[in-house]
Amino acid sequence: QRLLGNNNAKEIKKMRAIADHINEIEPNYIKLSDANLVAKTDEFKRRLQKGETLDDLLPEAFAVVREASKRVLGMRHFDVQLMGGICLHNGN
Repeated sequence: QRLLGNNNAKEIKKMRAIADHINEIEPNYIKLSDANLVAKTDEFKRRLQKGETLDDLLPEAFAVVREASKRVLGMRHFDVQLMGGICLHNGN
């Protein structure tokens, strides 16, 4: 149990760090127009084709989704929801 608890704590710490990074870059996406926010999808596709990984793009992609959700639905993802998405992305 102790080993499992330590592993979970490590994973949560990693996910928390990514969520914190998403929070740090969030102001960059708040400033974007709707058209520029939509254009981020094509930018991400180009960057993937050039060799970046989904892990590389994850913080930016999550920041874009969070901002789009806020604009369209009027709801902003909580950090714990971001961490759940990160966990799913990692296959857990």
